[in-house]
Amino acid sequence: MNRKTLVLPAVVGLLAPVLAACGGSGSGSSGGGAIVVGTTDRFEATKDAPAPLDPAYAYDVGTWNILRQTVQTLMIQPKGEGDPVPEAAEKCGFTDTGSERYACTLRAGLKFANGDKITAEDVKYSIDRAMRIKADSGVFALLSTVDTVETQGDREVIFHLKSADATFPYKLSTPVAGIVNPDDYQKDKLRDGFSVDGSGPYTLSVAQKDDAITTATFTKNPNYKGTLAVNNSKVEMRSFADATSMGTALSKGDIDVMTRTMSPEQIQKLGDDSNGDIDLVEMPGLEIRYLAFNTDAASVKTKAVREAMAQLIDRGELVSKVYGTEAEPLYSMVPATITGHSNSFFNKYGNPSVTKAKSLLTKASITTPVKLTLHYTTDHYGSATKEEFEQLRTQLNNSGLFDVTIKGDPWSTFVPAERKGSYDVWGMGWFPDFPDADNYLAPFLDTDNFLKLPYSNSEIIKTLIPESRQEADRLAAAKSLTTIQDIVATDVPLIPLWQGKQYVAARDDITGTAYALNSSSTLQLWELGRGV
Repeated sequence: MNRKTLVLPAVVGLLAPVLAACGGSGSGSSGGGAIVVGTTDRFEATKDAPAPLDPAYAYDVGTWNILRQTVQTLMIQPKGEGDPVPEAAEKCGFTDTGSERYACTLRAGLKFANGDKITAEDVKYSIDRAMRIKADSGVFALLSTVDTVETQGDREVIFHLKSADATFPYKLSTPVAGIVNPDDYQKDKLRDGFSVDGSGPYTLSVAQKDDAITTATFTKNPNYKGTLAVNNSKVEMRSFADATSMGTALSKGDIDVMTRTMSPEQIQKLGDDSNGDIDLVEMPGLEIRYLAFNTDAASVKTKAVREAMAQLIDRGELVSKVYGTEAEPLYSMVPATITGHSNSFFNKYGNPSVTKAKSLLTKASITTPVKLTLHYTTDHYGSATKEEFEQLRTQLNNSGLFDVTIKGDPWSTFVPAERKGSYDVWGMGWFPDFPDADNYLAPFLDTDNFLKLPYSNSEIIKTLIPESRQEADRLAAAKSLTTIQDIVATDVPLIPLWQGKQYVAARDDITGTAYALNSSSTLQLWELGRGV
């Protein structure tokens, strides 16, 4: 059996019957014990982030993957990709020609997991709550186009938008728009700790140590009513300190499935192994990595410094030395597979050039070498992150134009530091909230950007983002989106680095792995089952 399976979104439906024989179909049985899934994501409650699982606060791929199993949204991204479809809603749609009035009808008989009836007022409460709290994670900005939420009876919810927003159905599929019970979530205060209550396909219980989740147990919710077919009765998700210990647990049979983040070496080894009882499933991914700048910081305030870095970084070398075939160079914040992508950074800077970088710094009267510290997180994006930043340091220092040091911090201290402006330059990853170019631009460049970047461009905020959101046909939005990308390449508040693929490794009696992650890295535990 070929142990490596490639899933392509355009033909995924055709592949499913073939994959069933080697642990890749969604036709699994709900029998057997709990399916155990490994992850290197850490879930911690800290002084700076005491409410990591509150839908009004959570804004990273790990916590969202817990919420997507437990907190139901009006809309959901479909199994085979495409536009979002109703989930807690029976139907949703724009009721005007200007994409400014969006109405949803709830499914009849919806209940929270505890049996309480869900009404339109609960939906309004949940959306209003997230917008009112305005958590410092910045997730509330996804609802920035909402003006007011109106209810009519128990099942009708109407969203009146401040301006046209063709991406709004996608935003209603994200956890910040999750429906919560007013009895469990105060309207003006985040819910501390790891308790989650909703109406999704699972309920949640956790084991924790030192204010961190060690095991999250998802049990099938008997009151769930939505579009999802749940192929198992229970899933345990175990958090590992690193990819090595997670891989060892899979080899020993202590876990059934290994998700993010595997090391490049593990992926290579599993892909080459034609024997054994572990399958590797490769699927398209929309994850990107990038550098962000505090453009008010003295070291990078002069645009020429940021331009010189953009001129020097060799993405091809970076990818080949660290990630191999598991990533591709990226020349825009928008991935190459997303409608509206433009190679803006390559168009402006071309191939890496020390001569051109030196000229930029000389014209700006910048004394070289420029001293900088590049910051990265040690425990959030995988074990290769350190090596990636070592390569960036080498590239910049070998030019003779920079004197770069690198510093790694754990995620629990890294995020508060970057939000407080403690870093001049830092590396981040982005897993999209939804697969649209808007979501690779607005969260970084619009008002209330989630990185708290001081950079602001009035043309992007007041004209280009609103223009792009007016277009229901996203091809028609490409002109505005391309202009935004060109401005980013010119002003350099961010430098895109690479776009990655994603992988799941599973023991070959586990089915549904072809759908265990969608292109936005959403973990879909309900797809997993046990089979032959």
